[in-house]
Amino acid sequence: METVFEEMDEESTGGVSSSKEEIVLGQRLHLSFPFSIIFSTVLYCGEVAFGLYMFEIYRKANDTFWMSFTISFIIVGAILDQIILMFFNKDLRRNKAALLFWHILLLGPIVRCLHTIRNYHKWLKNLKQEKEETQVSITKRNTMLEREIAFSIRDNFMQQKAFKYMSVIQAFLGSVPQLILQMYISLTIREWPLNRALLMTFSLLSVTYGAIRCNILAIQISNDDTTIKLPPIEFFCVVMWRFLEVISRVVTLALFIASLKLKSLPVLLIIYFVSLLAPWLEFWKSGAHLPGNKENNSNMVGTVLMLFLITLLYAAINFSCWSAVKLQLSDDKIIDGRQRWGHRILHYSFQFLENVIMILVFRFFGGKTLLNCCDSLIAVQLIISYLLATGFMLLFYQYLYPWQSGKVLPGRTENQPEAPYYYVNIEKTEKNKNKQLRNYCNSCNRVGYFSIRKSMTCS
Repeated sequence: METVFEEMDEESTGGVSSSKEEIVLGQRLHLSFPFSIIFSTVLYCGEVAFGLYMFEIYRKANDTFWMSFTISFIIVGAILDQIILMFFNKDLRRNKAALLFWHILLLGPIVRCLHTIRNYHKWLKNLKQEKEETQVSITKRNTMLEREIAFSIRDNFMQQKAFKYMSVIQAFLGSVPQLILQMYISLTIREWPLNRALLMTFSLLSVTYGAIRCNILAIQISNDDTTIKLPPIEFFCVVMWRFLEVISRVVTLALFIASLKLKSLPVLLIIYFVSLLAPWLEFWKSGAHLPGNKENNSNMVGTVLMLFLITLLYAAINFSCWSAVKLQLSDDKIIDGRQRWGHRILHYSFQFLENVIMILVFRFFGGKTLLNCCDSLIAVQLIISYLLATGFMLLFYQYLYPWQSGKVLPGRTENQPEAPYYYVNIEKTEKNKNKQLRNYCNSCNRVGYFSIRKSMTCS
């Protein structure tokens, strides 16, 4: 075991001064370069930048309707991204005025991405320096070096986790409405300028990436948060499945809206509210009760509000693609980690039926007005694309699923950072100097793809 010192809040250590804290660092694993954080940041910047540019074009053309919706989807998605990053990094509980300032300017993802890259290179530098000092006994200088390495690992882990969920939020609460809107505008005015095409490309990439993230998070939940590694064949299968599913669903929705205009709104609301109310109906049918303290009504209100926000996101994901999980509000874990074929087949059957009905509406009511020709060919291609997506889904779960093919990496869980085991020892007296007080790994609250405790208590 290696010994390092780490600063801790007095609140987390029972009010003991941080100068007397000692952390025993266990096995240290490899820290990978944060490619996923960079990719999420690039998607965020590209979508916001081209969205603002299209907003300016619509403003100059006096298109108030399109201008308003374009900027609304940009602002809503960007604000939700800032909230997610601040929530996972617990910025509101700490004095981080500089980071809060950048989040107010909607530049939080960029600043955190640069900060993570800087920490990674700092970790490499410190690791190299540590190897050069292996023959030297543990000194004050070496102790401080170990402390910096531990902080870099923990910060990189937290940022990767925060950006994962930011990608899901951005994809289904910001990118999906933006993509449908821009496609609707293109079908209405029959123009495909380069700027709008770039905005739609970034939105499509964001939605596809968010859907893939849903799959990976669902697999981790079903395998007790064990890290997975998808080989190229499995990863290609998931990418093709999600891309075909998203593109066929979004194009179908855009054609349906362009065909019926405002008359399509009741149908879309019915589809969305079915997914929204289904978990609550199952909860009511099960006869379960929300956990809460009768003496603390605010805790109950917070629990209901958080569950409602979770179901809003769950319904938004199922509106455009399969969420890969099933909400179970009667369970403390919220998420049903079991892989149920019944739930999967039921979702794809109903969504395929919805797509066929919307495509038929487009074919008979809007095909001749929206497209000069090839309306029947487009309708057939959309149906075939969704069937191909379903085929890739069946192929993945039947033959390429990690639990079946042995691609699960043992020995590491999603809730553990790269240096997995930390124990905080408090030096109160010489007799209990080496007494183990608590496991520091538990200070990072488990928040995994909606997995919050309904009791809303922090560990």
